[in-house]
Amino acid sequence: MSILRILASIFVPPLAVVDKGIGNFLIVLICWFFGHIPGTIAALVILLNHKNDNQKYATA
Repeated sequence: MSILRILASIFVPPLAVVDKGIGNFLIVLICWFFGHIPGTIAALVILLNHKNDNQKYATA
């Protein structure tokens, strides 16, 4: 996860997850409407989980 994604998830959370799929984008957008902190937390959780998903499918 790059510094730009972390900053985007802090200031504008939906933009940080826009390339992770429409479902993730909508979840973060709804959380962001309920408050800035829930949107930021949702974006960070999605970004951290997406990183682990890519490693799960790596071949040994």
